[in-house]
Amino acid sequence: MKKLFFLAMAVAACGCSGNKTNPLFNEFDTPFGIAPFAEITLENYHEGLLKGMEEQKAEVEAIIANPEEPTFENTIVALDQCGELLRKVRGTFSPISSSNSTDEIRALEKELSPLFSAHSDDINLNEALFARVKAVYDQRETLDLTAEEQKVLENQYKRFVNSGAELGAEEKARLRELNSQISMLQLNFTQNLLHETNNTFVVVESIEELAGLPEGNIAAAATMAEEQGQPGKWMFNMQRPSCNPVLQYCSNRELREKVYNAYYNRGNADNAYDNKAISAEIVKLRLEKAKLMGYENYAQMALAERMAKTPEAVYNLLNQVWGPAVKKAKEELNDIRAEIRKEGHSFEPAGWDYMYYLDKAKQAKFAVDEQEIRSYLEIGNVMQGIFHVAGKLYGLTFKEITDEVPAYEPTAKAYEVIDGDGTTLAIFYSDNFPRASKRAGAWCTSFRGQSYEGDERIIPIVVNCCNMTAPTANGPALQSIDNVETLFHEFGHALHSFMRDVRYNGASGVERDFVELPSQINEHWAFEPEVLNVYAKHYETGEVIPMELVKKIVESAQYGQGFATVEYLAASLSDMDLHVLTEIPENLNVMDFEAEKLAARGIPSQILPRYRMTNFSHTMGGGYTAGYYSYMWAEVLDADAFEAFTETGDIFNPEVAAAFRKYVLTPGGIDDGMVMYKNFRGREPKIDALLRNRGL
Repeated sequence: MKKLFFLAMAVAACGCSGNKTNPLFNEFDTPFGIAPFAEITLENYHEGLLKGMEEQKAEVEAIIANPEEPTFENTIVALDQCGELLRKVRGTFSPISSSNSTDEIRALEKELSPLFSAHSDDINLNEALFARVKAVYDQRETLDLTAEEQKVLENQYKRFVNSGAELGAEEKARLRELNSQISMLQLNFTQNLLHETNNTFVVVESIEELAGLPEGNIAAAATMAEEQGQPGKWMFNMQRPSCNPVLQYCSNRELREKVYNAYYNRGNADNAYDNKAISAEIVKLRLEKAKLMGYENYAQMALAERMAKTPEAVYNLLNQVWGPAVKKAKEELNDIRAEIRKEGHSFEPAGWDYMYYLDKAKQAKFAVDEQEIRSYLEIGNVMQGIFHVAGKLYGLTFKEITDEVPAYEPTAKAYEVIDGDGTTLAIFYSDNFPRASKRAGAWCTSFRGQSYEGDERIIPIVVNCCNMTAPTANGPALQSIDNVETLFHEFGHALHSFMRDVRYNGASGVERDFVELPSQINEHWAFEPEVLNVYAKHYETGEVIPMELVKKIVESAQYGQGFATVEYLAASLSDMDLHVLTEIPENLNVMDFEAEKLAARGIPSQILPRYRMTNFSHTMGGGYTAGYYSYMWAEVLDADAFEAFTETGDIFNPEVAAAFRKYVLTPGGIDDGMVMYKNFRGREPKIDALLRNRGL
């Protein structure tokens, strides 16, 4: 009760309650408490974010001013629960800013970035607050805490230590400067990349130049040109649904080269949106921060709280796969050379030839035509297949909800997620199509995370944002195999968010290199014959995909894994190579550095990293810094975990599914990742399943 008294005093002191003019300051009187998006203005967000920081500051001061001795309840719980308004406003604003960005939103992000950085430092570097947290932490052996409470206490203490709470005054001042500068640089990088992705165009004057490109992609390119004020032409931007089909299907080699170079050189065009200098400065400042915190390099600091723990462990994994992957990629290159010779050419394949001729080689080896397969992969049916898998594994059902819920984006569909016992588990938004205001790629986010209010579970509001092939005026949204895998992948993240059941914010997150396990294991069901029979229906006839075609998909699934694995590993290694530096070379050019390191490893010249440093938002934008390896690390887990199903002879084995839900999806971060995995599997994972999975 005393904790609530002090927090109430803090709220009263900042005058934040009951503002009727700003919807963010009141409870959302909407179904499921979803934000009334149409009613919230940019000014509301601006006011709400500032007021949220002000309110949390007052709450923190109330914790510090509490005259009672520090306890778990009056310090750790109070700190865990403070900042509710800020969480609410940021939770509403952040998904909007990444999926429906505008010039005004980007300007607001730049204005608030240094304020957020300073606000975070004001809390994490507060000596009096840390003293209270440490006093409770030092008593931890004598406190009667649950496993979740112990984890929250440990995480709170580590957060302060890892944020510099034990540094001296001069070092803290410099750390504040570094945090602010890094935060702003990462934001600039991300905003530059958004512009380069959506506003870098390759223009085609004649339809003859588009030979081989599917009709749906030609129509989409014509629409884009018309929207850009060039009717009668065809345009491609650097969103993958726009440019990838050119690289895969277009016989015009010159056009493929233009598109390839435009895509891979985003942020590297020596223009106002160039990211080379920004990237180099980010790396430099990160290293300074790491050394200030007592580490030799930034990777050591980033990995300290992850499953991998050390850069050496990361390199050990990546290097185990690099050799077999390069060998497989060279075999694929020989197949490509053979296809080039079939056409009567003698040129050595270049990067822009890889996807085109690899697709031809795949057809030659397996008689599989991806265009034929696409006709069975209409996105609405794919989503029903995804829901079917979730139902079979975990007993979930999905009820589309339309008119009664607020829509943040007209093309996004909303669903009520209903658990096996009939209770509402979550709300799910599926936002699948590209638009100029949406950043590239695919990701899972939330408007509201799962939490508790007393004994009542507050359901999460989860969003999958993707950039899938959109429908055209003349045809439906038919997807590639890669797109289908991505849809299953992101829904795996959503499942993790649906099922998380923790009482404290500080126990909700898992290690960065564990977080991809739920997403990547969900991909395994995408092309299982039993699942394809449910959702893979021809968009014109409704015919279920023939078993002969299913067999071809299964047989050809591993073909192309040399290229896919090498491009992924190249990005992961480049990320690590930059962040294990103990000194930054003078006038560092990140593109030259990347090229030199990969050449020394023997990467085939036809393969570039999946993301190059000037468009590598995972690492330069933050989030996966010194962490892009996480997908491979998690693949060791997901490949081994899926074998827990296949070993039983039933990919929907209810006992295994129940164990995965109980030990992996539900606990949040109450346990360490390896503990959760061993609780599920009964042992540590083995790499063998990954190598088999990739055909290496």
